[in-house]
Amino acid sequence: MLVVNHAAAPTIVFTQRTRHLADHAGQISFPGGRCDDADCNVERTALREAEEEIGLDRGFVDLVGLSSPYRTGSNYLVTPVVGFVRPGFTLTPNPGEVADIFETPFGFLMDPKNHEQQERELPSGEKRRFYAMTHADRVIWGATAGILHALYERLYGAAVA
Repeated sequence: MLVVNHAAAPTIVFTQRTRHLADHAGQISFPGGRCDDADCNVERTALREAEEEIGLDRGFVDLVGLSSPYRTGSNYLVTPVVGFVRPGFTLTPNPGEVADIFETPFGFLMDPKNHEQQERELPSGEKRRFYAMTHADRVIWGATAGILHALYERLYGAAVA
């Protein structure tokens, strides 16, 4: 979770995944991925993935900690790594994974009025509830919105109904 320290107001960096990927094609996500080795270090993995996916030079990033672990509907456990990014960086999407890179205001994402709960029925008939946040015609939903909602709860100590 990359928080850009713009002078006017902080933002969070997101990617839109390419449409040809086998998993989560076209969805909005944070830069990230799995550890490559048995001696997994989530901080190193986060920096490596940000470099590979969006070309972010790790020299611009100050890691500040981990947010709350998040279990996805497909039973993956995601450990969000939070880093503050100093402005002045350039980003280049990896065309094999990332269709677009954009930033969304942190204040918008942490406003509980923007945490919409939705529900979908899966082909199995099971119903799945999730959060969604729409900003500038982009819908941040599912695990990404769930991670943001968990960050909101952690920072402000309040649950959104």
